[in-house]
Amino acid sequence: MKRRILTLAAIVACALVVSCKKEATPGPDVWAAVDGKEITRGEVEKDFRSRVNPEAPEPSQEEALSLKLSILDELVNSEILLERANKMNLVASDAEVEDKFTESKSPFTEEEFQRKLKESGLAVNDLKSDIRRQLSIQKLLNREVVAKISITDQDVSDFYNKNRAQFNVVEPQYHIAQIVITPRPDPSVHNRKSDKAGNEAEAGRKAAMLAQKLKAGADFAQVAMDYSEDSTASSGGDIGFVPESAFNRSDPSLKRMVLSMAPGQVSQPIPGAGGYRILKLIAKEPAGQRDLSDPQVQQGIRDALRNHKEQLLRSAYITEARDEAHVTNYLARQILESAGKLPTAK
Repeated sequence: MKRRILTLAAIVACALVVSCKKEATPGPDVWAAVDGKEITRGEVEKDFRSRVNPEAPEPSQEEALSLKLSILDELVNSEILLERANKMNLVASDAEVEDKFTESKSPFTEEEFQRKLKESGLAVNDLKSDIRRQLSIQKLLNREVVAKISITDQDVSDFYNKNRAQFNVVEPQYHIAQIVITPRPDPSVHNRKSDKAGNEAEAGRKAAMLAQKLKAGADFAQVAMDYSEDSTASSGGDIGFVPESAFNRSDPSLKRMVLSMAPGQVSQPIPGAGGYRILKLIAKEPAGQRDLSDPQVQQGIRDALRNHKEQLLRSAYITEARDEAHVTNYLARQILESAGKLPTAK
């Protein structure tokens, strides 16, 4: 009997040694493993290339490794959350992926879209895979985090009473949206129609055409998303609230126009050094203390509290999920063993 027990113990010990050896010797391009799922160097490098500005100076080895570690950590968290989404049957459907893919293409011409894919080193299937991953994780977090957030009226009231000074507006403010038309197209700026003026004459004609559309009743935000030639196009031209003193640094005619407008009014095209602007005054707020009874104050507080709580719960959820997963970061191990001089880093 003793001999059998010793033999069995020897077999178990041998199996454990073999198992440990297998776990300790991953392939050279495996940079992490999450519950047996490998994350490769290629995945990290692809993301790394998309984040580094090719026109900026090349990062040092230390800077590059630090960014790659950060990217790898994000990929680890993503893999853990995707695994949970799979278990809960929350993986995005093909239809959801196609809708999001179409939306992501909409601001670009086909030529621009293909060029951006090439610059990022992605194929269409890579992009769709990323979209599926992002949508699935968002569905998981919506169920496990967002759905559990509740902001009460008492929460809003308590925040207002503790931060009353924050709601004392020292000068009039103007909530403005804009449509910008420039004679020199910026390749980094896109609108839904991929419509850009190429010179002064085209800019003038385009400004007049858009003014006519708006006069005929077209929705300002939709027109901005379709035709505006600056970074606010994607948000319908909305630039938020602007204090009156900020207009002192702009063209005097622009300030006169804004101060003379009534909420809801749309301006004629305003010429300037950079082309034309068409403005809409969404709202005007006089100086003074904003009361808690103001619906905008309540909504602003509620949104801020919700965002803060969502960030906290999201962080806690990811930390808990990571604690339950088996994660090995081989890249971090290699960096430590080489004192930060990993030979394979580029």
